[in-house]
Amino acid sequence: MRSSGRNSNRNHRGAGNQRDERQQRAGRPRPEERAYGGKGGGPARPKRTKPARSREYDAQIEERNRERHDRPAPAGEGDGEGERLQKVLARAGLGSRRACEELIDQARVEVNGRIVTSQGRRVDPEKDEIKVDGLTIAAQSYLFFALNKPAGVVSSMEDPDGRQCLGDYVQNRETRLFHVGRLDTETEGLILLTNHGELAHRLTHPKYGVTKSYLAAIQGPIPRDLGKRLKDGVRLEDGWARADHFRVVQNTGKNYLVEVSLHEGRKHIVRRMLSESGFPVDKLVRTRFGPIVLGDQKSGWLRRMTHTEVGQLMREVGL
Repeated sequence: MRSSGRNSNRNHRGAGNQRDERQQRAGRPRPEERAYGGKGGGPARPKRTKPARSREYDAQIEERNRERHDRPAPAGEGDGEGERLQKVLARAGLGSRRACEELIDQARVEVNGRIVTSQGRRVDPEKDEIKVDGLTIAAQSYLFFALNKPAGVVSSMEDPDGRQCLGDYVQNRETRLFHVGRLDTETEGLILLTNHGELAHRLTHPKYGVTKSYLAAIQGPIPRDLGKRLKDGVRLEDGWARADHFRVVQNTGKNYLVEVSLHEGRKHIVRRMLSESGFPVDKLVRTRFGPIVLGDQKSGWLRRMTHTEVGQLMREVGL
């Protein structure tokens, strides 16, 4: 029996050697050569190192902190009590701890208005204000969407007459969304949807003066002073209305495409201003709402806004 066992082991080792030889002939590495730190003397796993930052990069961070009327966090601040910053970020749903460490390395994280670029910072999520790309982590649970509304769609979440409405684009969502402002049925373009009530309120309140831009197709010829007349003010039945900016974007024969920007929010305001000036609008598209631009987003497409965009919106209205 013992002899049989030795022969079996010998045969097993022989088969292993033959397998290694076949792998070498085929150009494949042995198992211990494929693994880091194997018993066969494989190479040690390389250590993950953080890329070195230049002095220019650090100077930019300090400048950004100064712009926030504050100084960079002193070395060692926040190293004692509290939780590690990357752990708090990960728990807020911003990714794995490793991904959150990269957010810190990229200078995208702020604590109490100061950019953090060193790992190991400890924070108190109940007391410290933590932002990523300008958006507080407390706001990460809210939803923010941008829709390119087609013509013919009603600016409401439901329509008793059965017409196509904004609610048709956000069906099957557990969280109730609502639209920020309105576009009349025949006007196309950018409209925002969210469940953040305070942000929506401020974006539409005249006090905060958030600018909206529109492209309007009109028939010319148009006078050279049309822009000045719009900026000086047009008297409408419900009061004066003024444009903040006007320019001719394109002109082909009598067909003109003009851009009008204003912070007014009254119903049909752009159509009424141009019509009162003698230029009825053939087509109207909203291309910008505050810092958010329509860009090349296709008609009828809904997209989730980035953290950077939401942060810009919140700064626009002081949140």
